Amino acid sequence: MNLVINHSSTAGSRIVQLIAFHAKKEFWMASKNNQTLPPIPDKRYFSIGETAGLCAVKPHVLRYWEQEFCQLKPAKRSGGRRYYQFKDVHIIRYIRELLYDKGFTISGAKQQLRQTAKGAFADNKPEVKVVDNKNDGEVKNIVSQLIVDLEELLKNLENKG
Repeated sequence: MNLVINHSSTAGSRIVQLIAFHAKKEFWMASKNNQTLPPIPDKRYFSIGETAGLCAVKPHVLRYWEQEFCQLKPAKRSGGRRYYQFKDVHIIRYIRELLYDKGFTISGAKQQLRQTAKGAFADNKPEVKVVDNKNDGEVKNIVSQLIVDLEELLKNLENKG
């Protein structure tokens, strides 16, 4: 898209430049927004290349987003290779939607993620079950799962701070 108009006044020239800039930006945003993302395979871990392909962003963008968004903490294996989990891919897609589709800034996307997380905790109240003593195995399973969930929550909170 080329737009060349000569004006003698610098103010008029600046306005034309701004209009051209926004037209290019809208064209660029529309081309990114029209991408349909592939389905996420049922796997436990994804490499950075696989994740980048699933989320339609480049690997260097993922590395940058890790610095900006505390919610993104891929597991790192030997040699510092990153492995993203299923939930990470969903978070990345949500960040991509906020930044590319909805036009949020990085700081605006961070704020939106925090608000979304707060809403998720408010909506996901723990399920309380009344169990009689006959089902000790079931109680142990519930307590075990609760411990795992609490440890994961604690780890996420420690990483955040």
